[in-house]
Amino acid sequence: MSDQKSLAKELVEAGVIFGQRRSSWNPKMKPYIFATKNGVSIIDIKETIKGLLLAKKFITKVVASGKDVCFVGTKRQARGAVEQYCTECKMP
Repeated sequence: MSDQKSLAKELVEAGVIFGQRRSSWNPKMKPYIFATKNGVSIIDIKETIKGLLLAKKFITKVVASGKDVCFVGTKRQARGAVEQYCTECKMP
């Protein structure tokens, strides 16, 4: 399985494709919305992967130049994972 296919599978299994309720969406997100199901936006997985790969490339350059990366999680459920990855990456 290709890297992008396995990444797509992981993202779907993690529920990353589910966005906001359609009633509270931002119209600027329209290019990134694949469909709407039961009133919830389904995020375009291809666009998500493109964005993640672009972010990975940028962060790789930042770290290679000796700078720190600050990880931020906006959901309580993500707190443990964010702390774990910060520790593993030796970042603040």
